[in-house]
Amino acid sequence: MSESEKIRKIIKEANQVWIGEESKIEMALLPLLCGGHLLIEDSPGVGKTTLTKALATLLGINYSRISFTNDLLPADILGTHIFSKKSEEFLFQKGPIFSNLILIDELNRATPKTQSALLQVMEEKKISIENKTFELDETFSVMATQNPFGQIGTFPLPESQRDRFFMSISLGIPDRVNEERILLNHSTEKSLNSLKPILNKEEIEEVKKQVFLLEVSSPLVHYVLDFIEFLRMQEECKLPISPRCGKDLLLASKGRAFMEGRDYVIPEDVQAVLPFVVGHRLFYNQNIEKAQTYLKEMIHHVAIP
Repeated sequence: MSESEKIRKIIKEANQVWIGEESKIEMALLPLLCGGHLLIEDSPGVGKTTLTKALATLLGINYSRISFTNDLLPADILGTHIFSKKSEEFLFQKGPIFSNLILIDELNRATPKTQSALLQVMEEKKISIENKTFELDETFSVMATQNPFGQIGTFPLPESQRDRFFMSISLGIPDRVNEERILLNHSTEKSLNSLKPILNKEEIEEVKKQVFLLEVSSPLVHYVLDFIEFLRMQEECKLPISPRCGKDLLLASKGRAFMEGRDYVIPEDVQAVLPFVVGHRLFYNQNIEKAQTYLKEMIHHVAIP
């Protein structure tokens, strides 16, 4: 079975545990296959934790969860030095960030100081504490949830934090048919325990290499540049879209092509991932879902090469 076939199987298996649209699972899985991070903006109770656990199990990687609260400190995430009586020296005790897939629950409930503790680790996969640097595993992704803007006790994510997220999604309320399935599924934990790994860390790293090496034609690169330039001129784009966003858009398009079993990228790949790569960077009424809807409407304003 090829890697792309295994990925399709992962999506099918995850859909048996997290009940909803398969396309949402595809977009949640894509950052993990591209070495990026995912931001999920949703209200409680839509299955964010269930989906994250299912993907971690199916990918054969370690999983940890950090609940962000307003009294959380950076050391609670990264780790701290603790004095050892046995060795009579301070030893570094790793925090929960030292894992492969980290679910950060309610990211925007923590203070800006605590949020900023993630900036280096999300960018460089390492942390610096007391003049020492600690490397994380190469297979490392953050899946962070945030409450919709305006809820009590939340702190808006700064621009630098949002830009470090490769993609964003909103799981949303399921349709009536899927919600009936959820109501009749009495044991989510039992369903999760029945899942078996389909990939492992070595295979994930191999997928990343294959995605990176996918062929991209010069006209398609200019198609991505045309989109970026077009969006920078729109009034709704409150802040300039960074070059990092353009790189992420191209890489996500490669990842989508790989998931479809192709070794080349087409304009439809760019169109499919554009709302999810750019949406959280637009600051369109501070609402990711509205930004994504706006971007879907803008897709046809840029000519296909």
